[in-house]
Amino acid sequence: MNKLSELLMKIVFLVCACISIAAVVLICLFMFANGIPAMQEIGFVKFLFGTVWKPGQNIYGIGPMIIGSIYVTAGAMAIGVPIGLLTAVFLAKYCPKRLYRIMKPMVNLMAGIPSIIYGFFGLVVIIPAIQNMFEGTSGKGIFAASILLGMMILPTVINTAESSIRAVPENYFEGALALGATKERSIFKTVIPAAKSGVLSGIILGMGRAIGETMAVVMVAGNQPVIPDSILSGTRTLTSNIVLEMAYATGLHRSLLIATAVVLFVFVLIINVCFSILNKNREA
Repeated sequence: MNKLSELLMKIVFLVCACISIAAVVLICLFMFANGIPAMQEIGFVKFLFGTVWKPGQNIYGIGPMIIGSIYVTAGAMAIGVPIGLLTAVFLAKYCPKRLYRIMKPMVNLMAGIPSIIYGFFGLVVIIPAIQNMFEGTSGKGIFAASILLGMMILPTVINTAESSIRAVPENYFEGALALGATKERSIFKTVIPAAKSGVLSGIILGMGRAIGETMAVVMVAGNQPVIPDSILSGTRTLTSNIVLEMAYATGLHRSLLIATAVVLFVFVLIINVCFSILNKNREA
């Protein structure tokens, strides 16, 4: 009976794994089957590096959206990663237990807040603050989107980095202290390097969240399909371009929006491959 039950559970686990793999494969097939022919019709170079997006005139260049996505993601990482890493260090090594019981659920709660709520927060708080800081600007642009996305990736970076720091054996930390290092030096020179794999995983996951975010960015980025000339300029990301136009797009226009999703997918894939290569090289 036990052997039959074990065999049955193995089959269940295998089926679940196959369903997960099949879902990913089907999504990839759908995107590439619809997107690649459309890019070939326009021309890969023209589509990827074109600077004008005017579907009404059959001009499709997603260069400004690629640049906008890179700028917004880079800004979010510059804001979110240092704050997230330092918060993880505080929670793992400095935070009193009573305060931890309050802070940890609050960090987890941030992960559960819908992106549309973050977008409203950006409209009501961040954009007016930027308008007050820089007179004559609309407030909507790369800077606002970067601040908002920096907030949104905090739970991912904090939770992953904290778990990695706590997983480092305590004798690493105690050994550094015994050799005369200060507590801060022991953490940043011994513990965090030992937890670098998990910390980098959190950063990569945060980057994936930032580059793939849609609704919050739509609300605060300005949605201008032009190459931005400053951090206060409005921009349009790849995800924003898809969600803003997919509802009414038809024919080639619709296929090229799917091709935009293919480009976004390739970006995320490149990020993950680079992380895997970097991780292997460091372990070697």
